[in-house]
Amino acid sequence: MDIRVRFAPSPTGPLHIGGARSALFNYLWARKNKGTFIVRSEDTDLERSSRESEQNILEALRWLNIQWDEGIEVGGERGPYRQTERLALYRDYTEKLLDNGDAYYCYCSEEEIEQERQTLIAKGQTPRYLGKCRHLSTEQRTVLETEGRKPVVRFRVPVTQAIHINDQVRGDVVFDSDGIGDFVLVKSDGIPTYNFAVVVDDVTMNITHVIRGEEHLSNTPRQVLIYQALRLPVPKFAHVSLILNTEGGKMSKRDGDTAVLDYQKKGYLPEAIVNFIAMLGWAPSGKEEFYTLDELAEVFSLDRVSKSPAVFDLQKLNYINAHYIKVSAPERLAELALPYVGEMGILPQEERSDKQQEWFANFIKAISGKITHMAEVKDFIHYFHGPVPLEPEGEALEVLRGEQVPAVLGLFRKKVREVELLSGATVKVLLKQMTKELKLGGKLVYMPVRVALTGQMHGPELYDVIPLLGGENVLKRLEVTEKRYLRGLRSPQG
Repeated sequence: MDIRVRFAPSPTGPLHIGGARSALFNYLWARKNKGTFIVRSEDTDLERSSRESEQNILEALRWLNIQWDEGIEVGGERGPYRQTERLALYRDYTEKLLDNGDAYYCYCSEEEIEQERQTLIAKGQTPRYLGKCRHLSTEQRTVLETEGRKPVVRFRVPVTQAIHINDQVRGDVVFDSDGIGDFVLVKSDGIPTYNFAVVVDDVTMNITHVIRGEEHLSNTPRQVLIYQALRLPVPKFAHVSLILNTEGGKMSKRDGDTAVLDYQKKGYLPEAIVNFIAMLGWAPSGKEEFYTLDELAEVFSLDRVSKSPAVFDLQKLNYINAHYIKVSAPERLAELALPYVGEMGILPQEERSDKQQEWFANFIKAISGKITHMAEVKDFIHYFHGPVPLEPEGEALEVLRGEQVPAVLGLFRKKVREVELLSGATVKVLLKQMTKELKLGGKLVYMPVRVALTGQMHGPELYDVIPLLGGENVLKRLEVTEKRYLRGLRSPQG
């Protein structure tokens, strides 16, 4: 059997992590089985759908390197791939269901439907349509139409039927048809509902496997009934678990439920996002943590997709992204980091000299092991750039009040002036010399130097910071610190 799978988002907003995972799992299943991966658009929500959202979704997939074989912008023999361009096809299938008696016209008003719904709720029963229009005669229909009522088309749900779904993640799931009620196939404006359109699309595109989120499981019995009414084979279903936050609740933006391209803007690497979302609800058989997209395609299997909810852990994502930053080429990282320092007015692109580019590459090397995403370069730039350090606070300020500090900073200034070239190696030698000459432990020497130059007690290694600051900025920062805190020209609080 030729495997054919699809990702069919509704373009009512940007692509989020849950949708990206659905796309990835379908892509991996297609690649694993040398099948076809299709991307189409369920754009029948005319008020909320937009081409802008569609483009965001496609751009996000491309950024993640999830390439599709058939569908929007790629083409194929089974298009068109937007539902709004397939309305004639839905009409044909609607007529088949009407002709066979599997569907009928319903003229009930929204008020009547709501009243029926409230009555069922009051009785403690499942709200559903009870079939008032199931057996209307031609004369009755004519009367209702002369009243100006525009009908919907409803599916005639079989009575007392067990609907079995052999789900490849959840096993045999059974629904009772009596709890469903006759559902709408086509709205009064002629637009098909999701459950109808998706079946027609999957049928005409020869979809063999439907891999999607667990929230769609409740839709599946309706879709299976439509397949049966059309006397067509039912695809294999696999419903992937929900994604929850670390507290077990619904995801929010605070938890990381952010548009995929927002992660791009924050400087996450696409291979890290792919690696992370692959593990949301799926587990490899081995202990390996990091996989390329091709490696994932080799090892992915539906039988290792979990029934239990997946947990979105932002710390785990940052851990994975930090790994990919560490193993990425410095040139790539520098290119990714430039927009963030550009926002701060540092190293404007049109004016960068060769010396500045070299400085920036060395800066990225110095911090690549300390950041979780590229936007964090803005948090580190002050260590390495400019003549003025951050103002120390709390414990850092206390460091500058040590009695040895004037001697330490004075000797440090003298050593810096004597060194022809500040490099990592020369800085290490210089600092060791200071501990010997002052007969002080390393912390009593290194910490005042660090605070004087950066205003902070922690951060990148001094042998990275000092060469990148350069002798001129080092001396200026020492002067600023001494004026503020050691000469009494400015109070520690001021």
